[in-house]
Amino acid sequence: MQYKSLFKKYKKYQNHYPRHIAIIMDGNRRWAKKKGKICIIGHRAGFEALKKAIKFALLKNLEILTVYAFSRENWNRSLFEVEYLMELFSFLLESEMNNFKKYNIRFKVMGDVKLFNKKLQNIIYQAEKITLNNNGLILNIAANYGGRWDIIQSVKKIINKVQKGVLQINKIKEDTFSQYLSTNELLPVDLVIRTGGEKRISNFLLWQIAYSELYFTDILWPDFDQNVFQDAIDSFKLRERRFGGF
Repeated sequence: MQYKSLFKKYKKYQNHYPRHIAIIMDGNRRWAKKKGKICIIGHRAGFEALKKAIKFALLKNLEILTVYAFSRENWNRSLFEVEYLMELFSFLLESEMNNFKKYNIRFKVMGDVKLFNKKLQNIIYQAEKITLNNNGLILNIAANYGGRWDIIQSVKKIINKVQKGVLQINKIKEDTFSQYLSTNELLPVDLVIRTGGEKRISNFLLWQIAYSELYFTDILWPDFDQNVFQDAIDSFKLRERRFGGF
């Protein structure tokens, strides 16, 4: 059974250091509001917090850092805010490209990027292409991403394979399904961190985090630093991971 194989594969990592951490970066707008500033100031501060998180991930030799940057629901925000977020994303990639090279970071985006403007799509493509052979930290950005969307697009791919006769329905297992998700090349998520005080997943990696450890903090994302990051990791190391096994 898949559960048994999963448990055996990752049992040796329980109580040890997480290899793949995912972060729901929440609280930029509330941080700005508390300071009497407009929302884009909070997003700018959140960008600086992300850079610090990446540096800490490198320091701790983390293998994969996945961050929830822009959900599919975020399109419902004001046009001004959305356009600023797109520009900020472009700026992140252009300004940090040298650091990606310097620190051997592989950059990836998971999500439906076709809805982004052509400029941003090209920057994403170039960043992924240039860093493709880097074998250090994988920085995985979830942009225009949603867990339900991820599952649906996986189902569509599987249906296409079945219709072409490449895949038999009775051969579809959990492992098969996982191969068609946006995270198919990545290790399972060990730890999910959510800032901002909310205790929900918000349509993030719904399939992938079935056995992940969850850590919630009231700290707003712009105030997230290495001490909070370390607290989350320390909490993870104290937990006994059972994967539903016993």
